[in-house]
Amino acid sequence: SWQDSFYRGMLLLVGASPCALAIGTPAAVLAGVARAARRGVLIKGGAHLENLGRLKTIAFDKTGTLTTGQFSVVETVVFPPFSEDDLLRVAAAVEDQSNHPLATAIVRHVKGRGLSFPSAAKIENLAGRGVQAQVESKSVVLGALRAFPQEVIAASGLPLRETITRLENAGMTTVIIQREGVFLGIIGLADQPRLSAKAALQRLGDLGIEHHVMLTGDNASVARRVSQALGIREVRSELLPGAKLTLIQEWQKSRGAVAMVGDGVNDAPALAAATVGIAMGGAGTAVALETADVALMGDDLCKLPFAVALSRASAKIIKQNLGIALSVIVL
Repeated sequence: SWQDSFYRGMLLLVGASPCALAIGTPAAVLAGVARAARRGVLIKGGAHLENLGRLKTIAFDKTGTLTTGQFSVVETVVFPPFSEDDLLRVAAAVEDQSNHPLATAIVRHVKGRGLSFPSAAKIENLAGRGVQAQVESKSVVLGALRAFPQEVIAASGLPLRETITRLENAGMTTVIIQREGVFLGIIGLADQPRLSAKAALQRLGDLGIEHHVMLTGDNASVARRVSQALGIREVRSELLPGAKLTLIQEWQKSRGAVAMVGDGVNDAPALAAATVGIAMGGAGTAVALETADVALMGDDLCKLPFAVALSRASAKIIKQNLGIALSVIVL
C-alpha cells in the first residue's frame, strides 16, 4: 500500500542519510562560538551567533561604551555661602558607594585633593535622574536638572540653568548637589570617545549594518559632541532607562533584528529586550554580563564587526553542509 511504501521509504532515507545532515549545523555553530571565544567575544549560544548576522540596527549606549567612561572633574561651580570643599565632601559621601562612572570620578577627584568625607546612609537611586541619601543626618540629592522640581529651581533664585547650559555647551556632563533643599553647587565632568569606536562603526557600515544609533541619558550638547566625533548621525539624548527599552521594542517591530550594546548602567532593560544584547566585558556591570547574550571581553568595540562577520560566515558554512548532505541523500 502507499502507506507501507512511504514508511519503508522513510526508513531507507533515515538509514542511508549521512551523519553530516544531523551534525552539519551544531558542528558549525560550536566551531563559530569557539572561534569567537579565542578572539575575546563570549557568545552564550548558537541562536545568538545566528542573530548577529541578521542585524540591521545596532544601538549603542554612550557612557562606558562609545566613550571610555573614565570621567574627570573639569570644573566646579559653588553657590555662596558654601566652599568648594563643602561641595566636594558632600558629593563624595553620597557617591562613594556607587560604581557609576560619574560617581567614581567624583570620589577619585576628592581623594586626590586629600579631603576626608563622611559616610552616607539611606541611599536611594533615582532611576535615570540621580541619587538621594542622608549625610550627617541631612537630606542630600545629587543628579541632573530633571531630578529637581521646576518650582524648586525657580524659587532658588540661583543661575542654575544658565550655568548648566554653559557647562554643557563646553561638552561637560553636570551633577547638581542639593542639601536640605539648598543648592550647594554644580560639578562639571567630561570623558572621551574610545579610540576603537570610530573604526568599529566604519567596519559595521561596510558589513551592511544600516542604522547606528547612540542612546544616552546625557544632554543633547554632550551627545552631539560625541556623535560628531564618531560620525553617528542618529542620536537620542536625555533618555531614562525606560525610554531606551521602549525605543528598542519599537525598532524591533519596524526595523527587524536590533542589537543593544551597553555596560549595564541604566541600560540593562534595553540589553535584555534587544534581539542581541551585547555587554562590555570589562567596563560592564555584573547585571549587564548576566543579562547580555554576547560579551566583548577587553571592551574592544572592534571585536563587534568581527562577531557579525563570523556569524555570517557560520551561516554560509551551515548552508554548505546541508546542501552537500542533501545532495548525497538525493543521489
